[in-house]
Amino acid sequence: MTQTQPWTGRRLEVEVGPVAHGGHCVARADGRVVFVRHALPGERVVVEVTEDKGGSFCRADAVEVLEPSPDRVEPPCPAARPGGCGGCDWQHASGEAQRSLKAGIVAEQLRRLAGLDVNVEMEALPGGLGEWRTRLRMVVDGKGRAGFRAHRSHKVVPVRRCTIAAPDLVEEVTAQHWTRGAEIDLTADSMGRMDIVERPQRGRPRTVTGDGVAVERAGGREWRVEAHGFWQVHPEAADLYAEIVAEWAATPVGGTAWDLYGGAGLFAAVLAEQVGPDGSVVVVESSRPAVADGRRNLADLPQVRFRTGLVEETTLSGRPDVVVLDPPRKGAGKAVVDTIASHEPTRVIYVSCDPAALARDVAAFAEHGYRLDRLRAFDAFPMTHHMECIALLVR
Repeated sequence: MTQTQPWTGRRLEVEVGPVAHGGHCVARADGRVVFVRHALPGERVVVEVTEDKGGSFCRADAVEVLEPSPDRVEPPCPAARPGGCGGCDWQHASGEAQRSLKAGIVAEQLRRLAGLDVNVEMEALPGGLGEWRTRLRMVVDGKGRAGFRAHRSHKVVPVRRCTIAAPDLVEEVTAQHWTRGAEIDLTADSMGRMDIVERPQRGRPRTVTGDGVAVERAGGREWRVEAHGFWQVHPEAADLYAEIVAEWAATPVGGTAWDLYGGAGLFAAVLAEQVGPDGSVVVVESSRPAVADGRRNLADLPQVRFRTGLVEETTLSGRPDVVVLDPPRKGAGKAVVDTIASHEPTRVIYVSCDPAALARDVAAFAEHGYRLDRLRAFDAFPMTHHMECIALLVR
């Protein structure tokens, strides 16, 4: 078919196909792929095209459900609708359905990008589908109202509350008037303390409440970290991930471990307990504030040494027993994988928030003789399309 006019604004009746990575499902109309939000596989819906740049696909929202899926539920948040807040992707699906969809995505990415047929179970974290997000960012519209951006848009959607945010965190902000165009960083730590900072487009940030420090508990320790730096946003995640890393690492006493993209050293702490005072744990982290936090929090573990810099630019020597890496969403990449494999660690533990990046890097490790031995997947971001996976690779 030859397309002559953009479809933006056009309404189409489609049958919704499988889920795709990114919070939408795949449908087809007149020979083109339509990526549909607010729909579920198997439904028949009317969609309105929201974005069309030509080519083989366009994007659309389901604006009317003609034949609903049995997994469909009423979204608990009124802003989770076409044209509304872009933060949640799956509020219209039951919790079991959300986990099933995400498990399918992980399995599909591993099959397509790594050539592996893996039976994936998406595990729920304690606490249910709501009130789990302890770190988030809001934006302020032209009337001084705080809200969230619409999907793939700069449009600000004002809200009163957020069903996935920690209790009272968003309400503390939405009851106030803010500087137009500002961004607002919000954190609730494990002690229930809030830290809120307004960051205007011009001028210095303004602390609204808090002292810039978050107190967290994980890995059998108490951590004092930068309130708006990196930490797992789900309150149950950090401790669980540290437990899994400790179990899978099995680093020998006196051994060597690397913690790459190590943040404040959560995984380094559990590795240090395994190697003991005569062992060595090297943490590589590019964020100077995170390194400073790590050195303060792990001052009682002299076997842990921090290196400040990008992983791909840091030279490490020796042969570690285990390497733990928790890269950003884009993944580690082939060059980093090649470097790690050249040091021949017995085990590699890969923590990933993006299944496509994980699959690509698992395939790269396979080229060096590493196989996927174990995989656990967690619905650590309910209502959204995000998830967390932890993979064990062995030589």
